[in-house]
Amino acid sequence: MTVNQEAIEKHGVRPFDVAEYLDDDEVIVAYLSEILADGDMDELLEALGEVARARGMTRLAEDTGLGRESLYKALTPGAKPRFDTINRILKGLGINLRAEPVEPQVTRTAMATYTRDRRRGMKAGARKVGARNRLKHA
Repeated sequence: MTVNQEAIEKHGVRPFDVAEYLDDDEVIVAYLSEILADGDMDELLEALGEVARARGMTRLAEDTGLGRESLYKALTPGAKPRFDTINRILKGLGINLRAEPVEPQVTRTAMATYTRDRRRGMKAGARKVGARNRLKHA
């Protein structure tokens, strides 16, 4: 949904721009951390573009040695920038990537094994139960 000029004048409504709120290093780090946790590359590129706009695209271009046009192109959702480019942008913004272990997800499953191979389509109860093919619980 787009906001037209009439609504802006009549109701004082204006489009939301996250870059207006990215004025503090802590806010920027928290914002990018949440985006990275989701793992969506397009969202990351969009978020980096918003942070770059908040900090100043010209200043970032100077700090990274990349042209402004190259930055806009690299930070467009759907782009496939090299890791080196992303790393230069992060360094230019004063942000470091850090590896952390993923919290393991504990799941419990029951497991059963047979001492002999079961034939396909044959139910366990349909076999002769003997010493060699009893069900063992792992």
